[in-house]
Amino acid sequence: MNPTHQVRAVLFDRDGTLVHDVPYNADPERVRPVEGAREALDALRARGVRTGVVTNQSGVARGLLTDADVRRVNHRVDELLGPFDVWAVCPHGPDDGCHCRKPRPGMILWAAGRICTDPADCVVIGDIGADLEAARRAGAHGILVPTPQTRPEETAAAAHVAPDLATAVRAVLDGLPDDRDPGAPPPPADRAGEAPPRDGRAGVSASRPGTPEDVPPWGGGAGVPASDVGRPAADPASGVEGPVPGRRA
Repeated sequence: MNPTHQVRAVLFDRDGTLVHDVPYNADPERVRPVEGAREALDALRARGVRTGVVTNQSGVARGLLTDADVRRVNHRVDELLGPFDVWAVCPHGPDDGCHCRKPRPGMILWAAGRICTDPADCVVIGDIGADLEAARRAGAHGILVPTPQTRPEETAAAAHVAPDLATAVRAVLDGLPDDRDPGAPPPPADRAGEAPPRDGRAGVSASRPGTPEDVPPWGGGAGVPASDVGRPAADPASGVEGPVPGRRA
């Protein structure tokens, strides 16, 4: 049996993981935590584990949300489930060529640095393959909590799958098996080459969701892979690219 790994921080996807997914939500009143979220977060904090949120919000790039909308919704999540130690937000679309949009690792690397934690000591919990791929590229652990929108191939490919958020957090607290190959090097290209610039212009927010710095201007970067797990489908009625129903993009 593989040895367990001490976890110092857990970074959560927002929509579909911490709160019920409302695609491109701009209304704080529609924020509803998933069952057991508050208790799971309280358990982590009671054990001294840092908590954060890493979330793609491409509605900003698509013109469906404003930066202020994202801040208001994040602030509501923080009111209901916080305080979180760090927030990271990517407002880019899938073709914007940023470093931060999951499945790229930029937000995870930035968030880990913000709370002075090695990514190897972090767990990322999310509901789609892009969350776990971002964790892998950053050198972090990943746990998938599937929803009806999770693709079967994403669940099949995940090293760690939990039926719900409470079970995922319990696995973290019980000592997550370290199933990474000890002889394998970390993914240096992603960890060194795709991290956000140190001036904060690479797609991540300040540690409090309501601050003016929460959604700064972001710099560009290498292109997002064509196999981007969260890539949306076209809406045939409007001709505008939109999300797979019930699935974030």
